[in-house]
Amino acid sequence: MVAAPANRRSLAPLLAGLAMFGPFAIDTMFPAFPAIGAQLLASPVAMQQTLSVYMIAYALMSLLHGPLSDALGRRRVILVGVAVFTAASVGCALSTSITELLAYRAMQGMSAGAGMIVGRAIIRDCFDGAAAQRLMSSVSMIFGIAPAIAPIIGGWIIAFAHWSMIFWFLAAFAGLLWIACLALLPETHPRESRNALSLRAMAKTYGLILRDPVFLPLVFAGTLGFNALFVYISSAPAFVIGLLGLDAQQFAWLFIPAIGGLMLGSFTSGRLAGRVSGTATIRLGYTIMLGASAFNIATTLLLARPMVPWSVLPIGLHAIGIGIAFPTLTLNLLDRFPRHRGGASSMQAFFSLVMSAILAGVVSPLVSGSSLKLALTAAAITATGFVAWRLCRVFERRIPAQVDVQT
Repeated sequence: MVAAPANRRSLAPLLAGLAMFGPFAIDTMFPAFPAIGAQLLASPVAMQQTLSVYMIAYALMSLLHGPLSDALGRRRVILVGVAVFTAASVGCALSTSITELLAYRAMQGMSAGAGMIVGRAIIRDCFDGAAAQRLMSSVSMIFGIAPAIAPIIGGWIIAFAHWSMIFWFLAAFAGLLWIACLALLPETHPRESRNALSLRAMAKTYGLILRDPVFLPLVFAGTLGFNALFVYISSAPAFVIGLLGLDAQQFAWLFIPAIGGLMLGSFTSGRLAGRVSGTATIRLGYTIMLGASAFNIATTLLLARPMVPWSVLPIGLHAIGIGIAFPTLTLNLLDRFPRHRGGASSMQAFFSLVMSAILAGVVSPLVSGSSLKLALTAAAITATGFVAWRLCRVFERRIPAQVDVQT
């Protein structure tokens, strides 16, 4: 029996906490890269793979989280995912070689997506229209705290304790959240609405979703806007320490403007809900992102060398645009597949994470040594996302009635 929460304010902190696994598992360990590499005899390239392995595992497993929740219920999938993440974090803390660390990082990635992916489906299970956009924006705003404080926490921990304490912190956070979910998280997907769990049905659903002409442009419009920021996040050690000349305790110079911008944009998106159309909200978000990209390139060309605060101001401005556009883009995606919201959320996460993994493992090492290369790469990604949004609008006008897939 579904127990849909009536109060979005009581649900938002819990769903935001579930979505925090991703940035916490990525960002807290950035300041510890040199210490971990020194103890485990791992090269900088091997340390970069701790991020890529995590994200590839996250992407592959994301294809299952949503369909599992469509078939078994939201609550069960989240509880299992949080428990596995807790165990994986303990394994990372106890690792004595880079091989062990990579294995447990993959285990973290396999479980971390349950909260974010299934959480989005829960929002759409419980609310419609402007109410759903306000809750999605509230979750995004609270979630935005994680990437801002995660590297700061990591820097403090590495300054006073062994690097393994970072992973003990993650295990404690996950354990407390598991208890909160056990006590407070309702089941929002009733048995009568669930789909059969089978690989054949899953493949058929994914095939039909992929054949929807609007799906991929919507995914790329949302993903690429964020990836323009993620190219800086994945290059954080090189950008903060190498280019800005700061130390391991000063990652806040990058993350506070970026995440502060995301939170401000998400707050703005919530305020616009019900007052401005979704199309106008997304248009405003991309206008800000494109303007920030031009500002970033100009700042890079005008400065003799990267420096704070000027080199991080465009990043914060870009993040405002993401925060405004992303909640509406995500809801538009879920609204096309009301019977398969979990599956649609999984596919969105899969494409997003694959692209993020490519950025982190391939693109970032190539451009992170130059502020101009970083700025041009971020601008190109943003422009491509805007083109995807324009294509999405064209397809929506041609196929306005396709709102679900049947299996």
